[in-house]
Amino acid sequence: MPRTEKRTVEAGILAMNRGQANLSNWTSKIRSVIESVFFRWGFVIVLIGFLLGRAYILSNILPFALPFFAAVYVMKREKTALAFLALIGGALTVSLENTAFTFASIFMFFVYNLFFARFTKKIIGLVPFQVFLSALTAHLIVVYFTEQSLVLYDVFISTIEAGLSFVLTMIFLQSVPLLTERKGKQQPLETEEIVCLIILLASVLTGTTDWYIYGLSVQHIFTRYLVLISAFTAGAAIGSTVGVVTGLILSLANVASLYQLSLLAFSGLLGGMLKEGKRIGVGLGLLIGTSLITLYVDKQADIAITLLESVAAIGIFLFTPKFLLDKLARFVPGTVENSADQQQYLRKMRDVTSQKIARFANVFQALSNSFSTYGYVQEMDKEEQIDLFLEHVTKKTCNNCFKKDQCWSVKPEQTYEYMKEIMAQTEEGTLARNRKFHKEWSKHCMRASQVMDVVDRDLMHFYNDQEMRRQMRENRRLVAEQLQGVSKVMENFAKEIQREKENHQVQEEQIIESLRSFGVEIGNVDIYCLDQGNVDIEMTIPNVSNERGECEKLIAPMLSDILKETVFVVREERSPYPHGMSTVSFGSAKTFSVDTGIATAAMGGGLLSGDSYSTMELGAGKYALAISDGMGNGERAHMESKETLKLLQKILQSGIQETIAIKAINSILSLRTTEEIFTTLDLAMVDLRDATAKFIKVGSTPSFVKRGDRVIKVEGSNLPIGIIEDFEVDVISEQLKSGDLLIMMSDGIFEGPKHVENHDAWMKRKIKEIQTQDPQEIADILIEEVIRSRGGFIEDDMTVVVAKIEKNMPKWATIPIASKQIQ
Repeated sequence: MPRTEKRTVEAGILAMNRGQANLSNWTSKIRSVIESVFFRWGFVIVLIGFLLGRAYILSNILPFALPFFAAVYVMKREKTALAFLALIGGALTVSLENTAFTFASIFMFFVYNLFFARFTKKIIGLVPFQVFLSALTAHLIVVYFTEQSLVLYDVFISTIEAGLSFVLTMIFLQSVPLLTERKGKQQPLETEEIVCLIILLASVLTGTTDWYIYGLSVQHIFTRYLVLISAFTAGAAIGSTVGVVTGLILSLANVASLYQLSLLAFSGLLGGMLKEGKRIGVGLGLLIGTSLITLYVDKQADIAITLLESVAAIGIFLFTPKFLLDKLARFVPGTVENSADQQQYLRKMRDVTSQKIARFANVFQALSNSFSTYGYVQEMDKEEQIDLFLEHVTKKTCNNCFKKDQCWSVKPEQTYEYMKEIMAQTEEGTLARNRKFHKEWSKHCMRASQVMDVVDRDLMHFYNDQEMRRQMRENRRLVAEQLQGVSKVMENFAKEIQREKENHQVQEEQIIESLRSFGVEIGNVDIYCLDQGNVDIEMTIPNVSNERGECEKLIAPMLSDILKETVFVVREERSPYPHGMSTVSFGSAKTFSVDTGIATAAMGGGLLSGDSYSTMELGAGKYALAISDGMGNGERAHMESKETLKLLQKILQSGIQETIAIKAINSILSLRTTEEIFTTLDLAMVDLRDATAKFIKVGSTPSFVKRGDRVIKVEGSNLPIGIIEDFEVDVISEQLKSGDLLIMMSDGIFEGPKHVENHDAWMKRKIKEIQTQDPQEIADILIEEVIRSRGGFIEDDMTVVVAKIEKNMPKWATIPIASKQIQ
């Protein structure tokens, strides 16, 4: 393309974009002006008030004006004058009698308000009673002054009118704010609010009863337009409901319009059912409904007027802006627009939550970096420490000496060696007895005794200070690692929040179709994840269908065939009602499973053992086994070991890495008490997806893995928890196989056999001689062998945990069904 043509195309695109931007700006300005006129200036209140001032039912009952005025007075008091003028103006267009009654009812409302004002400010529910009394009193007064008498019929009509005003006040108190207030974000309307809003709009349209344009009823056109909007935005159910309510109120205003009830309801139903055809489909439903009902009511009637009114309503409907219809649909529960709006809100809340958690993660990371770098005391070797101390000594002794230059400039090496010797002999405690060195040093230094006194006095303080600095450094490093671990957990959690539930509608329908074709009754299927090895499906099925274990025996095997991986029942929640629906969760079966056996005995046959054990599932396909041995025996040792395992379980379940978790436990236990309480920890974490195992041994005895005739020893070299404030955790990795037996034990088992010098060889031989593969039997045999070797005495706490790694075989075979594989 030539450059001139390319520039012309680019200029055209820029001009088009500029034109679209200008159009968007003009549209937003016009929308802003319209919203200001309708909501800020109160044009909506004026329009509604004018039409309700004209509205009446049963020829002479006027129940609409006062409830609307009361609702505006309570909800939008600054617009009270506009509502009053609009109501009076509407009543004037009908008759002076209507005007008198409207004025009298509003006047009586203010009279009764002198009494009710002190209560209605706190209890808004008293407003309908105030309206009831005002309407009843005003109607009786107007009738008395116009007819000069009151009969029982007048009292009866006045009571009916006041009762209707009472009900309408409660309705208008809910519906008026929906039309007069503009909010940036509104919650979806409840069913009651929708009905109240429909009643208000139908009541407003009652004020157009005698309005005609070229022979076409304005009331009929706009009531059908209201039905069209309802059916298009909310569907058949709301469309027919709007038709029923609107037709009922119109029939009350004019008995001749009673057929409008069935006409509007049927049209709303047909329009909602043809919603998939967009606006044309909904309009076609209105035409069909109005034609059929008109023919049924009176075959000789002129259908042309009815069809023209419907066509006029459809025309207005077709020219209604799309953004207005979308905005209305957002407030109706169950619509696509409402669901999208809710999803957008949930995504926004999810993003905000994720960002806050990410910020907290950054804070913890920053704290970790701060502890790692800021104020870091660099570790010094022995020579650097000596130089630092000697510098301290020379500042106190040599700086004011006249022979300083001779000692440190002429003979610096000799002076340095003498002072190092003084420092070394002071540390060993031999300086006072070394007379020969005293003479040599006195010949070399004019302040020999002063130097030796300063070294003797400050050397221990110097070493203590260095030790404190080292401890501070180690504590900073430990805190930095723990903060970094917390930061990593929070960062991963923020990423998990960002993962949305994927749309699996197609797969859900395929599963429902496949299961129902097999004769299995399914209520609902929700798929949360279909990732290999991480399937998460939730179903609702009747209680009756699950009484004989159909989920485990039938549905799970069929899902295994559909998804091409083993699926099992994770959780089942049965309904408390006999014919209710149970909720069942299905998930991926792990590749391997762990079967455990545990045997334990307290010293002397007591009840409390200083050993504690735990087996736990940590999620993400990991299984942990742990033994903790508290120092000594009895209640204190039991509490220490139990607390260690409790802390370990809580920290590991939070997602923190196991090495950081053990360091955190060591820090907590070492800081919690000044007593010399030590605890060992033997931890094995098995990944059930590939059978890899990680062993962390903190002061614990070796573990053994029995694989056929082989016995593999697993040992570590870490000190018990609580002895030193910081240590490096050694992690031993081992690849386990199906059929392997993992045997973990406390020192009471490993070192328990009497008259045995090589405990490793004895334990390996005993494990190798065991013929059974049952974990519980192995644990019982080992503890029994140790007790027998001691002549039946239990001289220490004993605990042995045996785990068997097995390939996970589903209990029920897959059931092939004729269906496509779920993608």
